[in-house]
Amino acid sequence: MLTVAVLISGGGSNLRALLDAAAEPDFPARVVVVGADRPADGLAHADAYNIPTFAVPFREYATREEWGDELARQLEAWAPDLIVLSGLMRLLPAAVVDAWSPRIINTHPAYLPEFPGAHGVRDALAARAELTGASVIVVDAGVDTGPILAQERVPVLPSDDEASLHERIKPVERRLLIDVVRRIATGEIDLAAPASPNPTAPTA
Repeated sequence: MLTVAVLISGGGSNLRALLDAAAEPDFPARVVVVGADRPADGLAHADAYNIPTFAVPFREYATREEWGDELARQLEAWAPDLIVLSGLMRLLPAAVVDAWSPRIINTHPAYLPEFPGAHGVRDALAARAELTGASVIVVDAGVDTGPILAQERVPVLPSDDEASLHERIKPVERRLLIDVVRRIATGEIDLAAPASPNPTAPTA
């Protein structure tokens, strides 16, 4: 059984979907702890499933490295097989990435390497893209530059604004995330040798 730690910053909609999936008897992974970089509303989803939680508020630390050291200590206590970033709006320090690489994955609301960074949905609209998407990647030292594990296209409608487009991307993200975690747990995805490298995203 694959053990999973999930890190969030906000409402945790992807987290809730993963928790619902993991509650099924035949799902080959279990969430063992949920952490946050602030007092996030999404921790309530873990509480509903009686899963332990922790918070390491970023603002309480003088540097990102000090914050990362405490985050690493919290994670080490649970020794998860996999770490899932589920809306964590904070770059992990290099020491944290190095300690768990390649066993950290992240979802992104764009078809990488298109529109990396914190505003993937907004950037797709600004570029007048007809298609965007959702991706699940391995976290590396860059910003959304890790190997791609799964992705799917989502059309951009003429009526879309940032909120409506994001709402249509979210269900795709959730489905891809659950499938990737399942495939990692069954060995179908080998994180030691991910199949699809993510080229550096072109600059506009």
